Amino acid sequence: MKKNSLSDNKISGSKGFYAALGISAVMIGGACLFAYDQGEKLTVTETAPPKSVTIQEAPVDKKYTDLPKTAPSVPQTTPPPATIPAPVQTSPQPSAEQVAKSIEAVFDTEEADPVQEILEAGVVTKMENVRPPLADISDVVNPFSGSELVKNATTGTWQTHNGTDFGAEVGTEVYAVSNGNITSVKKDAVWGVTVTLDHNNGYVTRYCGLSDDLSVQEGDHILSGDIIGLVGDTADIESSLKPHLHIEIMKNGSYLDPVKELNNR
Repeated sequence: MKKNSLSDNKISGSKGFYAALGISAVMIGGACLFAYDQGEKLTVTETAPPKSVTIQEAPVDKKYTDLPKTAPSVPQTTPPPATIPAPVQTSPQPSAEQVAKSIEAVFDTEEADPVQEILEAGVVTKMENVRPPLADISDVVNPFSGSELVKNATTGTWQTHNGTDFGAEVGTEVYAVSNGNITSVKKDAVWGVTVTLDHNNGYVTRYCGLSDDLSVQEGDHILSGDIIGLVGDTADIESSLKPHLHIEIMKNGSYLDPVKELNNR
C-alpha cells in the first residue's frame, strides 16, 4: 500500500512540473507576441508620412484691434520763412516826351552857349551893360528897406519896401537896365502897370506904376537902354507920393538894393 502512495505522489509531482512549464511557455509566448506588436507600431509610426499641422493664431485682445492701423503722425515743424530780398528800387521809365527832349538836346548842341550856362548858374556878380532906368536917378523918393519894416505913407501899414522909388514926371521914358526877355506884362491891383524883365543870369528887374502906353509886350527880347514905357501914376499903394518909378531888382529870388546894383557897373 505504501508503494502506491509514492507512485501517486511522483505522478502528481510530474503533472505539476509540466503544468508550470506550460504556463511559462505561454507567458514567454505572450511576451514575445507583445514585443512584436510594439515593434510593428514603432515601425509604422516612424515610416508614416507626417501629418499636416494647422497652426491656429493666438487670440488677439479686442482692445488692441480698435487701434488705428496707420503709424502715429509726427508733429511737423514749420521751417522759418525764407528772407525775401527787398525789391530793387528802379527809376521810373521816362515818357516819350522826355525822351524826345533828351534827343533834341543832344542834337541841338550848336545853340548851346557856355557863357549863358554860366550866367544861368548864378556865377555872375553883376548885370552886364547896366544903364539907369531913368535919365536922372538922383531924386530918391523912397529908399530900399531890405528886411526892415517901414511905414507906408499911403496905407499907414508897416511893411518892407522891396524896391527904390525914383522921382520923375509922368510921361518920362523908362529904360531897360540890361539885356533880357520880357516875361510878364500886367496891370496889378496894387502896383499898377508892371513889366518884368528877366536878364537870364539870375537877375530880374521889375518896373511898377507905368502908364498904360507901353513899348514892349510879353516875349520880347530887348537890349540895355531900350525903352520899356513911360512913368505913370497907376500904383495905388504909393499914390500919396509924388510921381515916380518904383523899380525892384532881384537875384535868384532875393531882393537887392537897386541903387547899389545900378552903381555896380
